Amino acid sequence: MPDYTAGRAAMIADQLIARGIKDQRVLAAMNEVARERFVPVSSVAHAYDDNPLAVLAGQTISQPYIVALMIEALQLRGGERVLDVGTGSGYAAAVLSRIVAQVVTVERIAELLEFAQLRFSQLNYNNIVSYLADGSLGCLEHAPYDAILVSAAGPEIPPPLRTQLVSGGRLVMPVGPEYGIQTLWRETHSSVDDYRHEPLAEVRFVPLLGGQGYQ
Repeated sequence: MPDYTAGRAAMIADQLIARGIKDQRVLAAMNEVARERFVPVSSVAHAYDDNPLAVLAGQTISQPYIVALMIEALQLRGGERVLDVGTGSGYAAAVLSRIVAQVVTVERIAELLEFAQLRFSQLNYNNIVSYLADGSLGCLEHAPYDAILVSAAGPEIPPPLRTQLVSGGRLVMPVGPEYGIQTLWRETHSSVDDYRHEPLAEVRFVPLLGGQGYQ
């Protein structure tokens, strides 16, 4: 495989820092993770393009800037346990894993999860635990979480996810119509019924499927 070091460095400078991403942990993690390993072979040459890319099963890998924006919004300091809902090709989970102690990632499409699991194994990202399940319900086995990242848009933030956050935990998720413009929100929780709700950006994500998403 060609060397994409220069492309990764350009992504960091031109797409992330230039747009205001400042968290050094996020920038270092995105510089470390080889994005080209998380896209299909046919898209490797475009791995660092400034746009989302199609992956398997009709799903997408988000634009690098959006991945960075969402992870920065979690306000991670290292040592946390993070729930990643919607593994996809595994890229966001891989970036998170370079920052935190443990990533628990959940995907409902077996083909995607198998692709991601193979990449995690090949790259020795051993602090990622992955499950084939309905991510809209979270993952009680490893709860509570310091932060939750949801990489699919739902009609609302699923109540089961709120119950799986620690006090002071942060949740970042797009909310809005199944197809079209959605709003990326950050919630910071004091308790299930007490949280601060902040809009971050307008986005377009695939729909969250499952019991607490779009059926």
